[in-house]
Amino acid sequence: MRIRRLLGLALATATLAGTSALGAATAQAAASPTITSPECTAQGGTVRTTPYAGYTCVLPDGSTVSIS
Repeated sequence: MRIRRLLGLALATATLAGTSALGAATAQAAASPTITSPECTAQGGTVRTTPYAGYTCVLPDGSTVSIS
């Protein structure tokens, strides 16, 4: 009976950890918006290429947004 209780606790912990990781990934995706190259230039920004990181848009106010 004790082993069954420990296995249930381990399963519940693993499930909770998986849910937390999924929530963190979803929050990260929502926190970093992306735009397209035409949208960047339409807003007055410039498209910059960064080695190993891809393309980013530098907006007139100095902020950067990743390009999808």
